Amino acid sequence: MSVERAILLVVGVVVLGSLLLGIYQSPLWFWVTGLMGLHLIQASFTGMCPVVRLLKTMGLPQRPGFT
Repeated sequence: MSVERAILLVVGVVVLGSLLLGIYQSPLWFWVTGLMGLHLIQASFTGMCPVVRLLKTMGLPQRPGFT
């Protein structure tokens, strides 16, 4: 698994998890979904994402694009 694929997995798990928690636990969990969306917008402009840095230090290979 590459860094690019792993980040998609992490974001998907966080969004779906916070969505389910918001439905079944407390609507306050929807804030996590919103914050994740804002972070994705921010990361698209700045290129800075702490999760990507963590995945790189874990040794996952980086690929130039999706195939």
